[in-house]
Order: sequence, then C-alpha cells, then structure tokens
Amino acid sequence: MMTRCASIPAGIAMLAAVFTCGAALAADAARQHPGKALVFNSVKGNCLACHGMPTVEDAEQPGNSGPPLIAMTARFPDKAVLRARIWDASVSNPGTFMPPFGKHKILTDPEIDQILDFVYGL
Repeated sequence: MMTRCASIPAGIAMLAAVFTCGAALAADAARQHPGKALVFNSVKGNCLACHGMPTVEDAEQPGNSGPPLIAMTARFPDKAVLRARIWDASVSNPGTFMPPFGKHKILTDPEIDQILDFVYGL
C-alpha cells in the first residue's frame, strides 16, 4: 500500500508531463498560426525588428528596442487594449516609435486581428 508521501513524487512527475505536453502543443499551434506569418514578415508586421519572442523557437535575431512579447494575457487582461496598442500605440504612449499599423493602413483590420490572436497567446 502506497502512503500519501510516496504518491507525491508520482503526482509531481505527472504534472510535469502534462505541463511539458501542453507546452509542446502550444508551440506547435504557434508554428502553424496565420498571424505568425505577419509577425515575422519584414514588409507587414515586422514585429521581430523591435520585439523579442523568447517563447517562439524560430524567432531569429529579434530586436530588443520594444518590450519582449511574453506573458501577454497577464500584461493585457483586456485583449481590446492590446489591439488598440497595435492599431495605434501613440494613443497610449505619444513618444512611441511603434508604427501605427491600423491608423496608417500598414495592416488591415483582419491582419491586425490575426497578429493579435497570435501574440495574445504568447
């Protein structure tokens, strides 16, 4: 008969396996996300020019002049606030050098929504 203390390591191992599997599934979903192509596109979103993406494996040579794109749901509990920032960051930060992607029609509204959905999952 297993004691309660003996089952703790087994429970920890099970949680680690679930977490690892969940992280792998999230990484796979990120690789296939339609917004990722826009984030990586140097003509459209070009997010990597300024932002690091430590949780995205193939984000090569990211910039560091903008904040890293991590923990986005924690940093922006209201998804609409993040969308507004992508659309025109100068509204909340007049001194920003982030392009107003929506205001200047660099990206269409559907493209902003695709980027938002990808980035919000990071």
